[in-house]
Amino acid sequence: MMNMKRPIPVESASALIDEMIAELTDWRGKILASIRKSILEADPEIVEEWKWMGSPVWSRDGMIAVGNAHKDKVKLTFSHGASLPDPDKLFNAGLGGNAWRAIDFFEGDKINERALKNLVRAAVDYNQIKLKRKAPAGTRAKVHKSEK
Repeated sequence: MMNMKRPIPVESASALIDEMIAELTDWRGKILASIRKSILEADPEIVEEWKWMGSPVWSRDGMIAVGNAHKDKVKLTFSHGASLPDPDKLFNAGLGGNAWRAIDFFEGDKINERALKNLVRAAVDYNQIKLKRKAPAGTRAKVHKSEK
């Protein structure tokens, strides 16, 4: 059994995502591949991870989204979706919670790549702002008495 405490190296995570997409020989594999392409194009510093015993996760300064292939859909869940602007109304699932929001893609759906990339960028911005707020006191800029 795989040790879930040890993180999977990025290269291995990307290879596992490649394998998952290859094993989805129907429309779900194509949709997941397109979603992945848009996410990675949105920001070159996004990192791919493999979590929860089989889910691709995209992160930058914190989790952005997790992808899951279900029998009848591909679900892309944003961990802070409730805090993100969604002017193109991509979120169509998980609307009741306080944090997570999801996009369910069904067979025949077209991905609005521009809107998805904008949503990913907004998630990165959200993570970076949240990270700055949590910065330890010792890392914040200090004003010396002579500068006042």
